[in-house]
Amino acid sequence: MMARALCKFRYVSWLCAGLVLACALALATQAARAQGSAQEVLAAVVGVRALVPEDARSARGLGTIRRGSGVLIDDEGHILTIGFLIMEAEDTFVLGPGDTPVKAKVVAYDWESGFGLLRAIDPIPAKPVAMGSAGGLSVQDPVVIAAHGGTEAVTPAFVVARREFSGYWEYLLEDAIFTAPLNQFHPGAALLAPDGKLLGIGYLALGDVTEAGRINPGNMFVPIDRLKPILADLKAHGRATGKAKPWLGLFTNETGGRVFITLVSKEGPGERAGINPGSIVLAVAGEKVSGQADFFRKVWAQGDAGTEVPLTILEGTDIREVTVKSADRYQWLRLKHSH
Repeated sequence: MMARALCKFRYVSWLCAGLVLACALALATQAARAQGSAQEVLAAVVGVRALVPEDARSARGLGTIRRGSGVLIDDEGHILTIGFLIMEAEDTFVLGPGDTPVKAKVVAYDWESGFGLLRAIDPIPAKPVAMGSAGGLSVQDPVVIAAHGGTEAVTPAFVVARREFSGYWEYLLEDAIFTAPLNQFHPGAALLAPDGKLLGIGYLALGDVTEAGRINPGNMFVPIDRLKPILADLKAHGRATGKAKPWLGLFTNETGGRVFITLVSKEGPGERAGINPGSIVLAVAGEKVSGQADFFRKVWAQGDAGTEVPLTILEGTDIREVTVKSADRYQWLRLKHSH
């Protein structure tokens, strides 16, 4: 049985290597036909550095010094990155070509998509990256992951899945892009098409991006298509406009279809309602919960932020009915936007 598992692992590794080689050859061929040079595109991938106050809500989980990448997307100096890098930041700067530091301001943070937006105070000597579309991106399509950090931070990859992703922080992305092999410089990295257009922004590194139980580490990206409808709002208001979804302040994990509460946000709605870590969510408004994504959807179906959300939870051996008065998570976070 051990030999069979080893053979399977070698087969998967060989398959990944073959696909990556094919990906690299395809990229090289198409890049030669692209109008802009690779150097122009990579010059627009900048380093992002953020300092977060120790009393920030996210400081304990994400730290107070955050590093990643971002992409210059227009001539106004706007830099698209992944939101958790700059969430609640009080001081931010970017590293442009030659690693020259440029002071930047936080413009927006959008919880639903996961995007963050900065604006460089001084001009960055680079040409903005044109936005493409991830709508037609399919499994086995070749891509390039470009992060700030030199040649080792730029890697060929291929798409291994397009599916929904649910995050323990009450996050749901229905059209996430999963790639392999792993790029360890992923936060805020650019996902590029062979023609150099921007397809997505790096969010996470995952141990398995294909099927459960397989050894295939890779990355998850937020499609650039999620930015286009909200970009004007982000620039003008610091977030997407419209009614906010109800937020409970519960961190959850799904195992076997059951939703376990692993952490409760300090001074959040769940804590105020008396919910404790270790509980299991059984139902929302009397409807059985069948997984993490289903839990989120049932909560959001109750109304807008501020609505009361009835939960049925299992705490130890006791089943409890708890009503949580939801909140707008933006009001709980200590955000500092400068437009």
